[in-house]
Amino acid sequence: MVIDEFTRRCLSLKVERKLNHQDVISELERLFRVFGNPKRIRSDNGSEFTAQNVQSYFETHKLESLHIAPGSPWQNGYVESFNNKFRDELLNRELFYTLKEAKHLIERFRLEYNTVRPHSSLDYLTPAEFTQKYNENNPTLTPNMV
Repeated sequence: MVIDEFTRRCLSLKVERKLNHQDVISELERLFRVFGNPKRIRSDNGSEFTAQNVQSYFETHKLESLHIAPGSPWQNGYVESFNNKFRDELLNRELFYTLKEAKHLIERFRLEYNTVRPHSSLDYLTPAEFTQKYNENNPTLTPNMV
């Protein structure tokens, strides 16, 4: 999952039976084409993020890698908050029979999270509304920069 810490948008919820460092790089490249390159990426210390290939990719693209300390989820609060909502409102309530079904329901949750649910931290706007308002008030920035 990829969350934009500024806008609180969930940019990606990649669903597969197993993900590795190549999947991480591929998804990041897709997101960079759509949203532009960030300056830094915060992640946990999972093997898919600490792999040498991922670290080399970050260096090549001049991305600062911020890893949270092991066992310190509070250092990644936005993602942990999203994870709690995701688990309580979808994962604990559904039994997925196929990967296709899981992908569909999870993407539906992601879109609803971004476009329907207001966030108190965003002055009760949805992440999509906040992003739009920010871009309107900062016309020198392109939408992909936020």
